[in-house]
Formats: sequence, structure tokens, C-alpha cells
Amino acid sequence: MSAIVVTGTDTEIGKTVVSAGLTAALNATYWKPVQSGQEDETDSQIVTRLSGRPALPEGYLLQLPASPHLSAEAEGVTIDLDTLTLPQVDGVLVAEGAGGVMVPLNREALFLDLFARWGAPVILCARTQLGTINHTLLSLQALRGAGCDVVGVVFIGEAETEVEETICQFGKVTHLGRLPIIDGLDQTTGAPDLGVGADQPDGRSEELIQAFTAHIDIDTIKKALQP
Repeated sequence: MSAIVVTGTDTEIGKTVVSAGLTAALNATYWKPVQSGQEDETDSQIVTRLSGRPALPEGYLLQLPASPHLSAEAEGVTIDLDTLTLPQVDGVLVAEGAGGVMVPLNREALFLDLFARWGAPVILCARTQLGTINHTLLSLQALRGAGCDVVGVVFIGEAETEVEETICQFGKVTHLGRLPIIDGLDQTTGAPDLGVGADQPDGRSEELIQAFTAHIDIDTIKKALQP
């Protein structure tokens, strides 16, 4: 089994949509270790709908839309990192974090600590909007400081070439492409800035898959999965 981690600089930036595109491109299985907050769809349901690929049950499925440690505490639960080892699957596993890199899982550990435990390569998702330089560079610094292998950054949103180049220059990181605004994605994807529309009749979003294939450097990602 090979595994790759998808994380982001913040919440609601479109990393679940990126995870769906990646899961489809790699013919992978998706896993969300901690889901905090349930509205119309969970992230697992979104990825399954958009990618047409299976998702494993969440490690923790929590109701309150808040940081995982607060959502867990509201239910009298403590998230135990020892229960969140990467599941074994046939082929590739795409594991998506919640919120940003430094989101707490409990009163002692962050998602960053979990990523470091796993030792799997990491893709960082970043929006192209104002403020992204600071957020992305800090996230890269945190990931590398914890010993994580960063494959590169996937940008999400309208093109901001100079901003993207600045991040890659100062962050010394690979530009894995930019996923543009996509028509044909329902707002329940959790990333309404990526577009709205109807579900695809064949059970996956062909618009997302075509955009992912056209704009994302999947070959570099596949190389990172090689032993």
C-alpha cells in the first residue's frame, strides 16, 4: 500500500475537492481520519460522489463544526492518535486532514503530529487569495520542521502567478499546479468558491476529473508514491 496526505493552509479552501480529484486520478481509496461537523454531506460522501471511488469510515465522526479537539470534547470524547494509524488498502490511500496543519486533535497533539507519525508524503493545498503567502510559508515551515516529506503545493482559485511564484521561491517547494474555478460542483462540496451545479449522472464529476488531469502535475505526485 502507498499513502499520500492532503492538508491545507486553512479550512474551506477546497482541499476536499483536491482530494476527490487526486483519489480519482490515482484510482485510490479515500480516508478522512477525523470529521468534525456534519451538514448536507460529510467529506467522505463528497469525495465518493465527485470521484466515483470508495471511502473508508472515518476514525472519528463528530457533530460540532469546530476544531476537532473542541468537537470531541463536546461529545465527551478524546481523540487518541494511536487509533488513527493509516488503514491498509489495496493500491493507494488518500488521507485528508481537517482544517490546517496546526489544528489540534486533543489537548496535547496537532494534526501535524499525526502527519509526522504517518511518515507519508504530504500535498499542501493553498488558496490564491490575499494572505496566502504568509499562511502557506508558515504551513510549509511547520511540516518540514516536523520531518514531513512535502511533495508540493496545489493552488486553488483564480490565477495569481506572481503570488504562486513567490511562495514556491521562498518555500523552496514544487508547484503542483492550480485547480481553477470549476462549474458543475455542488455547493455541498464544502468549497463553494470552486463552483456550483448538478451532480454528474455517472456518479462522478467529469468536469473535476478533466480539470485535475489538465492542471495538476499528477506525474510528480505518482513519483512521490514510489518506494
